[in-house]
Amino acid sequence: MFLRSIEFNAESLPDEYPFTVPIIQSLQELNVDHPVTFLVGENGCGKSTLLEAIACGLNCPAVGAADVQRDPMLETARKLSASLRLVRRSNPKVKLFFRAEDAIGFTRSVQANLDSLAELESTFDESLDGFGRDLAVGAIRGQHSALTSRYGNNPDARSHGEWFINLIRERIHSKGLYLLDEPETPLSPIHQLTLLSIIKETTALGAQFIIATHSPILMASPGATIYSLDGMTIEKKAWEEVEHVALTKAFLADPESFLRHL
Repeated sequence: MFLRSIEFNAESLPDEYPFTVPIIQSLQELNVDHPVTFLVGENGCGKSTLLEAIACGLNCPAVGAADVQRDPMLETARKLSASLRLVRRSNPKVKLFFRAEDAIGFTRSVQANLDSLAELESTFDESLDGFGRDLAVGAIRGQHSALTSRYGNNPDARSHGEWFINLIRERIHSKGLYLLDEPETPLSPIHQLTLLSIIKETTALGAQFIIATHSPILMASPGATIYSLDGMTIEKKAWEEVEHVALTKAFLADPESFLRHL
């Protein structure tokens, strides 16, 4: 594994978010020396903030967003990352920080690039002659072909979930370190199983994942380490002990007992 543990220096911390989050205040060392580690808990518990701080500390490339060192939404995460010590066995050649909300922005960016390339090709075709035109148009078509081979001719034509899975397949396919923040957000249960399959295939190649999630389906990844951030301290839990799992199982077994109180 690339990342072995996360250590937190709790000395002389400012009295402001995210340092006031109970889980952050109690954090000393978190072992992540496993192919798949899940951070789970209710909204506001600090799991995404911790994952973002790890991404900033590792300077991970982000999908469809500004660089982690410049993204204004990650300002607090960058502050937290300065207090983290990331203990590594080695530095991965491939790193990726993926937030579900970035997928839409990335889709629009790819579509805009395809449209711009098509417009540029038309301009060169009309304004240039001979070998110069052939060279310019050929270069544009090569770039267009490279994008369409990875993302399709019309990314907007796919459903959000289909595009998301395709994007994950294109970006997560080799030995590397992948940080995923609530990747289940746009995915149906079937597509969550597809993501589980991708995770299994990639860990077999030597990849490492740290994932913040609410999904009981993803948490069921065989052999994964699950940390619950719902209490005052981070606790390692078995899948069936996680509150999200227990609540989902109870609801599916007897939905009427929940719905009668609404």
